[in-house]
This record gives sequence, C-alpha cells and structure tokens, in this order.
Amino acid sequence: MLIKIDPILSPELLFTLRSMGHGDKLVLADANFPAHSMNENVVRLDGVNIKDAAKAILSVFPLDSFVVSQGKSAVSRMEVDEQSNELTDAHKEFIKVVKEISGPNWSVGSIERQDFYKEAKTAYTIVTTTDARPFGCFVMTKGVIKPDGNVWVLDK
Repeated sequence: MLIKIDPILSPELLFTLRSMGHGDKLVLADANFPAHSMNENVVRLDGVNIKDAAKAILSVFPLDSFVVSQGKSAVSRMEVDEQSNELTDAHKEFIKVVKEISGPNWSVGSIERQDFYKEAKTAYTIVTTTDARPFGCFVMTKGVIKPDGNVWVLDK
C-alpha cells in the first residue's frame, strides 16, 4: 500500500499512467467495450465502476490544457447512437468527477461511437471496468506537470 494513492490504481495501471507522455490518450471503458480487439495495451479494473475508476485515475493524471487551446477536448465521452446530446448516468457521473478532481473549468466533449473506436485503436492504453452501463466510455488526453510539480490548469 502507498500513502495517498488510491488502491484502485494497481501496479500495472500506475506503471502505464507513469509511462504515458503529454498528448497520449487513455480510454476508460465500460464492461462491454471490445478493448482487446481495439488495442494491445489493456489494463483491467475488475469490480470497479466508471465513477470510481475516473476518480482514481484523475487523482494522478493531469489533463491536457494544450489541446483545449487548440479547440479540441482533453476529455470526451462516447455519444449515444442517434442521440448525440443525450447524457447517460455514467456520463453525468464522469463529468461530475472531472470537475471535482481536475477542476470546474474542464468540459467533456463527445465523439460518435464509430469515431470513438478509431480513437481507441490509436490510444496509448485502454482501461476496462466492469461497469455494464452502455456508452460508458471516455477518452482522456494526458497533460503536463510543470517543473515545480504543479499541473497546468485550464483557466477559462
């Protein structure tokens, strides 16, 4: 056990998160997501839901403010088919966690399901949960930690 490290963050996941560089993408996926057919680097979080996985990951994972300055989202959710504006309970919980952990100025974009699959194929890693709610899949882009140990935050 480690002090101030969420026990959900397994040694494998901590190694993966630490190995990622700025601009690398992490997919956080529900139980039904075809992770192993999308990417070779898959970390399983069995017995963990999306909300708890997001809290643990974001406690050590800086989001990328640079992509936001370029008009892109540092965090995106998989859209519900044919209902791109619908927010599922998993989406709402995830958005709340992002704002609580990473800061209130972060917004969560959306990606159509087939485009989400394309993102997953090029992501650094996919972290799977056992959350069975549909469309509970998200992409997060890793940001930068400054020399003083602080994270660059989104001001607007």
